[in-house]
Amino acid sequence: MSNIPTPHNSAKQGDFAKTVLMPGDPLRAKYIAETYLEQPRQVTAVRNMLGYTGTYKGKEISVMGAGMGMPSIGIYSYELFHFYDVENVIRIGSAGALQDSLHLMDVVIGMGACTDSNYAYQYGLPGTFAPIADYGLLSRAVEIAKKQGTPVAVGNILSSDVFYNLCPDANDKWRSMGVLAVEMEAAALYMNAARAGKKALCMFTISDHIYRPEALSAADRQLGFGKMMEIALELA
Repeated sequence: MSNIPTPHNSAKQGDFAKTVLMPGDPLRAKYIAETYLEQPRQVTAVRNMLGYTGTYKGKEISVMGAGMGMPSIGIYSYELFHFYDVENVIRIGSAGALQDSLHLMDVVIGMGACTDSNYAYQYGLPGTFAPIADYGLLSRAVEIAKKQGTPVAVGNILSSDVFYNLCPDANDKWRSMGVLAVEMEAAALYMNAARAGKKALCMFTISDHIYRPEALSAADRQLGFGKMMEIALELA
């Protein structure tokens, strides 16, 4: 019995390309498809989590929203890897800067993803798993960024389950360990890719600074991440 369509995805077999770009916001997925892809077609819209497939410079690429948080991207990326034969998922999202060297609109690549989540409990590992990016995707992304003249910061990021954290010094502790920025999805994506034997990479545009009164508007977050999107499209 086929596992597709699923309760979360109405796409049919073959509707997704081997590489899927995954912003959190489904409206950003729509914007990417309509702005960058040739002949985009919508392949899923369950729960308004929009997904599209088209071509970019002759290569088939898909883009689909992932939602907010590790449970959400965990569901969508699991189904893409295991049911839709997707090989690569490239997350393109926003993150809050933890280090003073980062500024609004800077691009960060998550080499590793620290987390306060218990997502890894399901694997029954006798220790602590370190979720990391696929090195091939990461190294190619850095080279593409260099050719485009886009500076990138590469390092550890934090995938947190908590947006409104009642622990006042939680970010201070991660900052002291050199963690670059905080977001809410990468660790689960990296774990899903590792377990499935697939590839994943997470790239972020800094949308706010945790230690300075700086933040992008909702419209800027949805539409203003062009440099990161172009790196991801060339990478795909």
